[in-house]
Amino acid sequence: MTKSSILYSITFIFFLSIVSIFFAFMFLMDYDKQNYTEKLNTKYSIIARATLFHLNHFISAKELQAQIKDYSMREIEGKDVREYIVSQAKLIQKIESKIGNSSILKYKNYHYLLIEHQDYVALFKDEDYQPYRYDVIKMIFGFVLFIVIVAYIMTIRKIKPLRKLKRQMDKFASGSLDINCRRDGEDEISQVSNSFQNAVEQIQKLNNSRQLFLRNIMHELKTPITKGRISVEMIDDNKQKDRLIKVFEKLEFLINEFASIEQITSGAGVQNLKASRLVDIIDESIDLSMVPLDKVKLEIDDSLVLNVDFRLFTTAIKNIIDNGIKYSIDKFIIITADTNKISFISKGSPLEQKFEHYLQPFTQEKSSHQSFGLGLYIVDNIIKAHKLNFAYEHKNGLNYFSFENIKILL
Repeated sequence: MTKSSILYSITFIFFLSIVSIFFAFMFLMDYDKQNYTEKLNTKYSIIARATLFHLNHFISAKELQAQIKDYSMREIEGKDVREYIVSQAKLIQKIESKIGNSSILKYKNYHYLLIEHQDYVALFKDEDYQPYRYDVIKMIFGFVLFIVIVAYIMTIRKIKPLRKLKRQMDKFASGSLDINCRRDGEDEISQVSNSFQNAVEQIQKLNNSRQLFLRNIMHELKTPITKGRISVEMIDDNKQKDRLIKVFEKLEFLINEFASIEQITSGAGVQNLKASRLVDIIDESIDLSMVPLDKVKLEIDDSLVLNVDFRLFTTAIKNIIDNGIKYSIDKFIIITADTNKISFISKGSPLEQKFEHYLQPFTQEKSSHQSFGLGLYIVDNIIKAHKLNFAYEHKNGLNYFSFENIKILL
């Protein structure tokens, strides 16, 4: 559980609440005990003062009885009993004055009031005294703590589905549509989960429709192309025959390119990684692009080997070669490579907009000079599928398109 998680935050808040409640009750008990002690002291002070005033003849016996009649204080008779209690009792508080002394004693969970005046000694037992008890406050604290813990458990149970939803969303983000986060309930988490599940199902339907459409298109195109290839073989003119064969081969390649688009954009990713010489990949790309060999200059080491999907990577390089030659000033392109980058260099004006703009499908500009269509979109997706970077820069009148973070197998 990370410190940034909702579960951690809620746990911390409830823990802080419990600690705060604990200290609040500790303060309440201390404060209540002080009030209780002050009330006892006030009671004993009144009785002690009235008794001493009577012994000093400040008030009459009738006035004394009137002042202490509401307090259940029984005088202990018998000198021996009184002396025994005084000797065994714990002294809590003693007040000395000119008219006499008074002491509060505790013996066997009872309070006693000892009054001394000259030769007169009196001991009173507090019949109403009850030791201070924490039971009520403890019960209140326990009840409040129980409520807080129950609230915490209910809160955790309510947000627990968020973990499942997050796992399903991570699975969806990785490209899988085989998820199920539907929930029964009317709370907000259930509504979000069900809405997300509905969106995933809709995306799955659209994805299936797109795949079905592309596959039907490719299937329907292959039939006339096959018939055309058969018909071409009947032509006697070898020059025209070769030209038409190349056209049909180009059409077949375009169909395969559509299949590459479908594979990459559907999330299937790279499936046929194998070690291939870079020079073989580029040679195949040049053949597929049908550009004259004198329009391409290679500055690469024949020993460079890449671990890539040969068909997809060939398609990417073919599209870069096509764009490089088509939109260059001199219809010429240079291909260089080192241990971590492959560059495609051609003369031309810099791009009018940011490079990311041209990586979108069906990009069109007012000037046909900058119309890249699907070419760079396909390249970008293939390069990303190989976990590489597709970069662009313009310097000294040259356009540099590069595949970066290449891992060469030497």
